[in-house]
Amino acid sequence: AHVTVWRRRGERSAACNILQHDRFGGSLTAIMYRDEILRPLVRPYAGAVGPGFLLMQDNARPHVAGVCQQFLQEEGIDAMDWPARSPDLNPIEHIWDIMSRPIHQRHIAPQTVQELADALVQVWEEIPQETIRHLIRSMPRRCRGVIQARGGHTHY
Repeated sequence: AHVTVWRRRGERSAACNILQHDRFGGSLTAIMYRDEILRPLVRPYAGAVGPGFLLMQDNARPHVAGVCQQFLQEEGIDAMDWPARSPDLNPIEHIWDIMSRPIHQRHIAPQTVQELADALVQVWEEIPQETIRHLIRSMPRRCRGVIQARGGHTHY
């Protein structure tokens, strides 16, 4: 299962911003990424944000595949340059870490996709907004660290 959370500036988490996509088995391909993420989700979101929208995605193979790069170029969607080896640069990686701890510590693990989704929403709502703000505000510092390390390892 894949859960995507979109939010507008100033919003926390509204049910209308949580989209669940269930896909079992196999890996995400470039075609799937384009057809299930970029076209139906990123394109309208970029249009709603307007000028200055910048897509943040890592260098996973589906993200950098020609078919996806061509789609982004045709749609006029700019993507942030991303170092080859910086999986923890994105603040969402830290949020996933924060969220996974209480899920793993539960006496009874979620047994279904819906139970997992419900648990994730509950944990998300318990994260202090200041924690999220701190991670967002840390982006310039993170980027400077990667630049200073010439794309190499940082403490983030």
